[in-house]
Amino acid sequence: MPAPLAATTTDADVRRAFARDASGLELIPDAVARPRSIEEVAELLREATATRTPVTPAGGQSSTTAASITDKGLLLSLRALDHIGAVDTSARTVRVGAGAIVADVRRAAEAHGLLFTPDPTSEEESTVGGAIACNASGARSLRYGATGPHVRALTVLLASGERVELRRPALEKNTVGYPITHDPVEWFVGSEGTLGVVVEAEFALHPLPSQVLGLAIPFAREADALAFVVSARRSTVLHPRCLEFFDAGAMDIARDQGGSAPWPAEATAMVYTEETGADEAGEDALPLDEWLALAESHHALADDIRVYQTAAELHDARRMRHAVPATMNEQGAARRPFGGRKVSTDWAVPYARLADALAIARRHADAAGVPRGIAYGHAGNGHPHQNIIAQDADQLARIEQVVQATLREVIAMGGTVAAEHGIGKIKRKWLPLQASPLQQRVMRALKHELDPLGLLAPGNVLDNVLASAGGAT
Repeated sequence: MPAPLAATTTDADVRRAFARDASGLELIPDAVARPRSIEEVAELLREATATRTPVTPAGGQSSTTAASITDKGLLLSLRALDHIGAVDTSARTVRVGAGAIVADVRRAAEAHGLLFTPDPTSEEESTVGGAIACNASGARSLRYGATGPHVRALTVLLASGERVELRRPALEKNTVGYPITHDPVEWFVGSEGTLGVVVEAEFALHPLPSQVLGLAIPFAREADALAFVVSARRSTVLHPRCLEFFDAGAMDIARDQGGSAPWPAEATAMVYTEETGADEAGEDALPLDEWLALAESHHALADDIRVYQTAAELHDARRMRHAVPATMNEQGAARRPFGGRKVSTDWAVPYARLADALAIARRHADAAGVPRGIAYGHAGNGHPHQNIIAQDADQLARIEQVVQATLREVIAMGGTVAAEHGIGKIKRKWLPLQASPLQQRVMRALKHELDPLGLLAPGNVLDNVLASAGGAT
C-alpha cells in the first residue's frame, strides 16, 4: 500500500479496533481515518484517488454482512460526523450527519412531538449513514417502510472528493429521460458505500402516534402464530405497525427477558405487535378487544397475553426483542477461534408464504445434519431472521450450502435474498441467484460512472470491481 494518507493511522491496535462488525468476520484494514468534518472526508477521498487507495466507509459497524469492514486499503470511520440539526417542526424534517446514532435522532424528534421512523434493532449502535447505506428497516417498517422513503436529501462525496447535493423531486409527473435518472437519491440509498460516501442527510419526520398499544401473544403451536399474522395483515379493523415473530428457540431467549412472570412452558411461538390506530393522531380507543378476539380465534394462550402501554413497558418489550440477536451474536463470537460464527439470513417471501418458507429452510437443515436456525423478526413482511451458530469451519460450509439451497426456493416463491441488511461481502455470492446478468451489468455501469477506479467499498455487493475497473487491488 502507498504511504499513509494525511489524518490516517496505521497503529495496529486502532486497526484491530475497526476490524469487526456484527457479521462474525474479522478484516484488518491497512489504515484507519477518523475525520471530524465533511471537508476532511473530501480531502481524504482526493488523496485516496491520487494514490489509488481503496476506501471503505463505516459508521457504527453493526453490519451483519461485513459491509463495514475491509482488509483492502483505508477504513473511513464517519462516527465523528454525528451532528443533529434543529428539528423543523413546520416542515417536519431534520438534517443530520452520517455518524449520528439512529436512537439519538429518534429522541431528538420525539422531543418535538415527531417520530423518526427508521428503527433497526441495533438503533443504539447503528448510525444514520449505515441505515442509508443498507436501506435499513426494522419492526415498524410494516407501517412506515424502510429508511429510504424518509430520506428527503443527501450530501454525497464521490470517490474523487467531489461534493454532490441531491434532493428528491417534488414532481407528481415526470417523463424526462430514463426513469432511473429521475431521482439520484435512489442511487445511494442501499448502495452500501460503493457509489459515494453519504456524509449528511435530511429526513422527513412523522407525527408521533397519540397512543401505542403493545401486545405479546404466545401460542402453543407455531402454525397458529403464523396464521394469526396473516389474519392480522388482512384485517380491516386492526392497524399494526409491527408484527414480530418468535419461534421456539427465540422464545427460550425471551424467557430469560420476561421479567418476574416467565412465559409458560407450553408456549412454542409468540407474536409481538403494536397497534397505533387508523389515524395515529386520533384519540379513538385502540381495538384491544378485537386483537384479543383474533388471538383467541387462532388458539393463542389467552391467559398469558401481555399488554404494554407506557413508554417504559414498550421499551421493555423492545429489549426482549433485541435480546435474541444479542444472545446469538455472543454465541457466534465464542466460535470464532474454531472457524465458526453466527450465520444470519435475511431472506423474505410474500407474507402469506412464510410458514412454507420456514418449513423449507428447516427441511434443508435437517437433511444436511446442521442446526435449524432460530427464527424471529418481521413476520408481517414475510421477513424472518434465521440465526444459526456454526461451531467450526466444516459446519459453517455445510450451513452456507443449506442457506443457498433455501434461497433458491425462496426466490422461486417470489422472495428475495436480502430484505434488510444488504449484500455486503458475505451475501455477494448469492446476488446472482436473484439479479440477472443484465441487471448486474447495469449495476456495474453505474458503479463505473460514479467510481471509475473502483476504489469505494471493494468487495461490497459486486465482485472483482477493482480489477475490472483498473484500480488498485
